[in-house]
Amino acid sequence: MLLGVFQHIDTLIFFVASLIAAITIHEFAHAWMAVRLGDNTAKHLGRLTLNPLAHLDVMGTLLILLVGFGWGKPVPYDPRRVAHGKWGEALIAIGGPLANILMAFAAALPGRIYLIQHQALPGGQIYTFLAILVTLNIFLAAFNLLPIPPLDGSKILYLILDSFGVRQETILWLERTGPIALLLLIFADRLFNTNLIYWLLEPVIALIQWVVGSSTIPF
Repeated sequence: MLLGVFQHIDTLIFFVASLIAAITIHEFAHAWMAVRLGDNTAKHLGRLTLNPLAHLDVMGTLLILLVGFGWGKPVPYDPRRVAHGKWGEALIAIGGPLANILMAFAAALPGRIYLIQHQALPGGQIYTFLAILVTLNIFLAAFNLLPIPPLDGSKILYLILDSFGVRQETILWLERTGPIALLLLIFADRLFNTNLIYWLLEPVIALIQWVVGSSTIPF
């Protein structure tokens, strides 16, 4: 349980605040991209907002706190109204992880500047909060880029499969079985005594960390 690693109430508060911010910017970016591509479904449903209450799913947020994985409310869109077809759907999907990477970069910037000036990492509660914010955004981006339905990366997978002429029936099968495969990956450490999900995420997280340019804190 993630809650067990927090020995100080301020660290827990920083974690919850960072989690809310990361999920909110992620889902807002999906909605913003959909509107930019011609579909106002998310806007009409009140999702084109930075109000966390519009994007948080109670059960999904609790699961993140308890087991390390969860979700926000999916942003709906009408594929028939999205410009550029499957390319547009892929852009909507990539908008969420990209927003998390940009937030991580912005949160890491003060630490990078301090490191350049003082040849040491900053200390104190402000750095702790920023480090948690960077870490959560990087992790959320990497996790959602996995090409497993219903994660954002699956839209990129569908685009690639479509370009190779893969039948729609195969894509529909992936949509049905993807959530089961994802759950197996998430709980593989308990079921098979291995940690497949982190093994898959490690290279993506390393790449994003290199782009962001900040050391993060382990959980």
